[in-house]
Amino acid sequence: MTSVGNDLPRGGAAADEVRDAGVDEPGADGPDGPDTAEERRRTAWRRRGREAERGERLAQQFVQQWTAMRAERRAEPAPVRGGETDTRPAEVPWALDVAAAWAWRLLLIAGAGFLVLWLLAYFAVVTLPLAISLLIAALASPLVHLLQRARVPAAVGAAVAVVLGLGFVALLLTFVSRQIAEGAADLGAQVAAGLGQVRDWLKTGPLNASDSQINDWLGQAQSTLTENSQDAQIVARLSEVGAALGHVLAGLFITLFATFFFLADGRRIWSWVVRLAPRAARERFDESGHVAWVSLTQFVRATVVVALVDAIGIMIWAAVLGVPFVAAIGVLVFLGAFVPLIGATVAGSVAVLVALVDQGPVTALLMLLGVIVVQQIEGHILQPFLMGRFVSVHPLGVIVAIGCGVLVAGVAGALIAVPLVAALNAVVQHLAAATPVGGDPEELADDELATPAVEAP
Repeated sequence: MTSVGNDLPRGGAAADEVRDAGVDEPGADGPDGPDTAEERRRTAWRRRGREAERGERLAQQFVQQWTAMRAERRAEPAPVRGGETDTRPAEVPWALDVAAAWAWRLLLIAGAGFLVLWLLAYFAVVTLPLAISLLIAALASPLVHLLQRARVPAAVGAAVAVVLGLGFVALLLTFVSRQIAEGAADLGAQVAAGLGQVRDWLKTGPLNASDSQINDWLGQAQSTLTENSQDAQIVARLSEVGAALGHVLAGLFITLFATFFFLADGRRIWSWVVRLAPRAARERFDESGHVAWVSLTQFVRATVVVALVDAIGIMIWAAVLGVPFVAAIGVLVFLGAFVPLIGATVAGSVAVLVALVDQGPVTALLMLLGVIVVQQIEGHILQPFLMGRFVSVHPLGVIVAIGCGVLVAGVAGALIAVPLVAALNAVVQHLAAATPVGGDPEELADDELATPAVEAP
């Protein structure tokens, strides 16, 4: 027993460990013997072993956690996984949804229309002669068809029509220019006399102007004309006139060649255009083209008849009143009548001015009355009778078409705008009439509501 007691630690770190473990030193105040001390020592060593095991476990857990953290940091990023897209419509008020749908469609249509008009205006040197040649071809096509029935080739018939048209225009211009040249001297003298009357009226009229004031006004007018006719401005005006003359000549040649080919190979050209359309739409596209051509032909023929009536009526009235330049006035009215509603009236105002200068205000008023009567006959009798409902266009549509034509191509644009709008109107009416009943969901719903239900037997 003495050896066991001597083996127990008596001091230092061992004694501290024993005291910390709650084990008293052997031989101390413990009433038990050496067996009790031995058990305490063993208990202390067991506790110390358990603490060592717990420390090892904590160290192992720490190492595992540290390894897992490092693995997470070094791991590849998680793959991107897709999911189903929410395609449900946005929850917006019904009125706002409808307004937005109409708004973007209207903006798209307006943008497309603006782009088309801009392109037409930009390439007016080419597009305008092509449009004029279409109108001439629509007017001359009956002559070509008549020659083809007489076994004349289409190319020869087209050449004959073009040559006859050129000869008619040249003869008309020659006759009008000769009449103007013959009466220019008399009209100039009458203009000088009219200016003298205006001068006398300024003196004796309500203005009561003196000779010095009149001379000052004339001097200011002359100085204004002189300032506007400087060398640089003259050169600029001449260059502008040269460019315009070049465009006119180019347009004239394009018109002649395009008219010839439209008359000679119109069917082949149209067949090529139809083949550009999708296969499913070719039949409807071809039908629309034929409808547009028939409408354009009828419109041009009716307009020519109306223009002839206007020109002849105003010429007869001018001849009765003794107004000079009767033939020139008739040609001007004939050309102006191709612009509906306002063309013949504007051209007739020239006759009123000539009557005013030549014979005074009374004759001018009578001439104006004649122009108004002719226009009323045209608008209320000739146009409704000749054009009919198929090629008729609402007056508001005519005014809008003329305005767009003037903006795009000036006076020539006003000449061709209304016939093209008439052809487009005919195509729209044809397509609307060809739409099957019930094709529209609203019409189909109306038909279903209108049809009584039949009970099964």
